[in-house]
Amino acid sequence: MGIITMIVIGLVAGLIARAVVPGRQSMGALATMLLGIVGSFVGGLLGSLFSSDGNLMDLRPSGLLWSIIGAVVVLLLVGFAGKRRAV
Repeated sequence: MGIITMIVIGLVAGLIARAVVPGRQSMGALATMLLGIVGSFVGGLLGSLFSSDGNLMDLRPSGLLWSIIGAVVVLLLVGFAGKRRAV
């Protein structure tokens, strides 16, 4: 997978994750893109638990779905950690 593809998928996954998770996330475009890229790796690892065929870095239609799920998980964990730190 090329770096440009990873950036675009990361940006899309980050934007969708921010739209799905309730609350206000104060992030810029770069942070949203990094959220999506990290979410892609987390989602890829989660997806590899359920599927043993192919390479982890292969681009599949289900990859965007797992990227969004991974980005939502990362966003929830970051939000939870931020709330615990504020208390």
